Amino acid sequence: MFEAHKKLINTEKIAYWIFLVLGVMNVGFVLMICVYLLIAGTPAIVKVGPIDFLFGTTWASTAAQPKFGILPFILTSIYGTIGAIVIGLPLGFFSAVYLAKMASRKVKAVIEPMVDLLAGIPSVVYGFIGMLVLVPGIRALFGLPDGSGLLAAIIVLAIMILPSIIKVSITAIEAVPEEYTLGSLALGANKVETIFRVVVPAARSGISAAVVLGVGRAIGEAMAVMMVAGNAANMPDSLFQSVRFLTTAVASEMSYSSGLQREALFSIALVLFAFIMVINGILNMLLKKGIKR
Repeated sequence: MFEAHKKLINTEKIAYWIFLVLGVMNVGFVLMICVYLLIAGTPAIVKVGPIDFLFGTTWASTAAQPKFGILPFILTSIYGTIGAIVIGLPLGFFSAVYLAKMASRKVKAVIEPMVDLLAGIPSVVYGFIGMLVLVPGIRALFGLPDGSGLLAAIIVLAIMILPSIIKVSITAIEAVPEEYTLGSLALGANKVETIFRVVVPAARSGISAAVVLGVGRAIGEAMAVMMVAGNAANMPDSLFQSVRFLTTAVASEMSYSSGLQREALFSIALVLFAFIMVINGILNMLLKKGIKR
């Protein structure tokens, strides 16, 4: 018996050190990315000038007199992310509530695998379908010469973040103890009141994680957005304007870039990384405040 107990202790120590090493490795990878982006992205910002680089409105990296202003990319990424969240978050949240607490077993058995399938579809397929269906639809609906633009990118991003929001939210809602629901119903609350006043607040932490994952997916997407947004370095003055995101700016020019142009693309990657960190930090801070309340 003593030997079995000793083996158990040894197993726990082994597991502890394995998890510790893996955790340190993850932190190390993040630090390596940060250091590399700082080293590779800083020179172009210094050469161009932080003000001209961050707030310049013209990107002409291959011109005789190149200009490297990335304000159009920053604003487009902000508008696109906000638009995708405005559309995708309510749809994903209410879908998760329905599937977790209201849908019958037959309905749930049909819809949940479809949500899993959405999560497994490659980005290029979303972009391809957007090019063939969404872009022509926008062009015909609004009488435009070209349907590629910010609106098409927002819709595609909203669809792409749905699986993350739905699956994580379902898991969080189903993890709430059944006693909460039974106690609320016993006190006279109806099913809808119980869900939105008891179950959802109890699952707020998991739902918050779903929101953060959705925002990260929207900010970091490149291929699908490149295929439907028009990929032109314009200011996002209209929903129908052909635009370019921070991610697509890097992806579209990196293959043939050199010299200062290549350094500027690394600087865009650095700005994108900082942008993601700031957005996630703000979301976590706001959501944690909401959870404490």
